[in-house]
Amino acid sequence: MRLEAEGLETKHVQNGEDALQAARDFQPDLILLDVMMPKLSGFEVLDILKNTAETRNTKIVVLSALGQASDRQRAKDLGADDYFVKSQVLITDVMSLVRNLLKLPPFTGASDSSPAK
Repeated sequence: MRLEAEGLETKHVQNGEDALQAARDFQPDLILLDVMMPKLSGFEVLDILKNTAETRNTKIVVLSALGQASDRQRAKDLGADDYFVKSQVLITDVMSLVRNLLKLPPFTGASDSSPAK
């Protein structure tokens, strides 16, 4: 809801298989990816997306309940642009990173003229 409130177009899916399909169909500029998902894990999705020509350059930020250093390292090794532990991050931090990765100006309260996906 916060992304949409700031003028960004969003798509939400429930599992890893749908995430792959949505990435191919929707061609987003950025993906916020959970690790613990049904059907395919976020790590599997990340690996496939970063090894597929059409999605290789998509920005991917992992948002997970998993906070182990090994999980963070695995995501980085697979090509994640950043990794946040859900219980340790504020929405303002996520929004700041999203705007930075998408090279958008800071939120001013006005909707963006051409929303990122």
